[in-house]
Amino acid sequence: MSWNEKRKIRIAILDLNEGKENQGMRCIREIINQWGEVNFIEIILEEFEVRVKNETPGTDFDIYISSGGPGSPLESIGSKWEKHYFNWLESVQDWNKSDNYPKKHVFFICHSYQLAARHFNVAKVCKRNSNSFGVFPVHLMEEACEEAVFQGLKNPFYAVDSRDFQVIEPDHHKMAEMGARILALEKERPHIPLERAIMAMRFNDYFIGTQFHPEADAIGMTMYLQREDKKKGIIDNLGEAKWASMLEQLNDRDKIVFTYSHILPNFLHHAVETLVEA
Repeated sequence: MSWNEKRKIRIAILDLNEGKENQGMRCIREIINQWGEVNFIEIILEEFEVRVKNETPGTDFDIYISSGGPGSPLESIGSKWEKHYFNWLESVQDWNKSDNYPKKHVFFICHSYQLAARHFNVAKVCKRNSNSFGVFPVHLMEEACEEAVFQGLKNPFYAVDSRDFQVIEPDHHKMAEMGARILALEKERPHIPLERAIMAMRFNDYFIGTQFHPEADAIGMTMYLQREDKKKGIIDNLGEAKWASMLEQLNDRDKIVFTYSHILPNFLHHAVETLVEA
């Protein structure tokens, strides 16, 4: 490859938003395209509508990002789209376990992360007592010190959380069998006698996921919070001061902006490094 030729990378986005309007897909696209431009890489990007059209990619992509989405990660058990989704997941797993090279890297976000945790049976997925929505600190575990995807982050760092469900009660024996590691936990809540949710996990050398939304950007979240229905819901449940605090934190360069510019770009960089080595 000559100095003026771009490396080509094939990336698949698995869209689990069930056809509903969201900012997450826009953010994922923008991160991928910005990263490609900065690193002089030609991105060949395809999207697959998993829950409405039962679409899943083949194993001919280099990198996969599986999005968040609405609804329960438990009610889809046995559904047609989930069977397709897990078949895809197993096909990538089989590729990585074989002598095939290069290996395929997957990033699971929120709903996808909960599905992966349930599929691999490494922890309990259950409904929270109440919805978690806002900008919260995420605490890195010791196992995350050498994790390339979290390189450059502070401890704790801040992320957008939006969920009614959680991943808790890890099965440490099962995790050890598959080489999984807990990377982060939710904020400390000494006044609440409940287990802290697992906010990030590396399932194996090639699969990693987060409960929070690393793709969330300040612009999209600000627009979301200023929608009359969302603004009213937050103020009614948490008060106007909480709503104003969320807006303020979104524009703090040490919080959401920092997370947005690190986690998924780090993931892409790490995945491409292994492609080059292969």
